[in-house]
Amino acid sequence: MIRTQIQLTEDQAKALKKIAVSRQLSVAELIRRAVDTMIKTSTAADFEDRKKRALESAGKFSSGRSDVSKKHDEYLSESFSR
Repeated sequence: MIRTQIQLTEDQAKALKKIAVSRQLSVAELIRRAVDTMIKTSTAADFEDRKKRALESAGKFSSGRSDVSKKHDEYLSESFSR
């Protein structure tokens, strides 16, 4: 683990200590869990994952049509009307 320092307001520190006692965890563990949650829900990480998946799927599918770039609206409309 890497040691780091943070500054909290008095209210934040008091609230964290109260939660830590009630959950029988250390304040450090609460902060690590909060950081993990933020990382998992981060839109930047989500964007990178979506970008990677999109690039991996590029070129894997074929419609068999050579004019999709010109008639995409027409094909999309046909698809929704089925």
